[in-house]
Amino acid sequence: MGSLQGKTLFITGASRGIGLAIAKRAAQDGANVAVAAKTVEPHPRLPGTIHTAVEEIEKAGGKGLAIQVDVRFEESLQAAVDKTVETFGGIDICINNASAIQLTGTLETEMKRYDLMNQINARGTFLTSKCCLPYLLKADNPHVLNISPPLDMDPRWFGPHVAYTMAKYGMSLCVLGMAEEFKEKGVAFNALWPRTAIATAAVRNVLGGEEAIKGCRTVEIMADAAHTILTQPSKECTGNFFIDDTLLYEHGERDFDKYRIDPGYELLPDFFVPSNDTPPPGISLSSTTVGH
Repeated sequence: MGSLQGKTLFITGASRGIGLAIAKRAAQDGANVAVAAKTVEPHPRLPGTIHTAVEEIEKAGGKGLAIQVDVRFEESLQAAVDKTVETFGGIDICINNASAIQLTGTLETEMKRYDLMNQINARGTFLTSKCCLPYLLKADNPHVLNISPPLDMDPRWFGPHVAYTMAKYGMSLCVLGMAEEFKEKGVAFNALWPRTAIATAAVRNVLGGEEAIKGCRTVEIMADAAHTILTQPSKECTGNFFIDDTLLYEHGERDFDKYRIDPGYELLPDFFVPSNDTPPPGISLSSTTVGH
């Protein structure tokens, strides 16, 4: 397996959850990680700040940089990218992980929430990628990884929460378009999405509380899958919409029980995984999708 030693990662929303897990997995190799997130002071319902994330990254063996940034604002984001380059000398990897979610129908979705989801998910991903690209184009094995789903146009993913789906698919459209745009220049653009619900604050606070958590996998499955993608040759691995366990299975992983929160509970399927996408052998899922 390849290593991320000495690589510099710019990760949005890395103060907690999947973003932090990816950062810590890279740190185990000795990577540099810019934690580009909003949380500076502890939040009563959301664990972690940019400063605690850096502490965890450095404890894991990497070098961290805490940068308060809001991906909705170009000046803030550009300053964060500039600070990363000033500190570490460049950017090798961009992870678009920051995301906003509200699972409401059309009549229940306030326009300020519609705007927030589209500004953070779709626009924020486009802007972050754009700001990082001048440095990625100079890197040896540059990767952009969006934590976003396959582009499955099944109406069932749109009907219950069309605003959220549009915003989340906007991140995936960036993969589709930018992979094609930059394939000749060697910058890889890929998406990674979990087959099951992942135990994060969003699941606990938005999608079902502690009971839902028991049917989740840990953030480490996404971190391990991301590491697998980011250590591939960028010119040979681009334009893909990976599902975490399928990717890991194809790279030799057979023990998926280690990622389960509670083996006594059925695994909850995540949104957006196409119905014809078969899980690895031995993996069974609940018939209920998370949040439904």
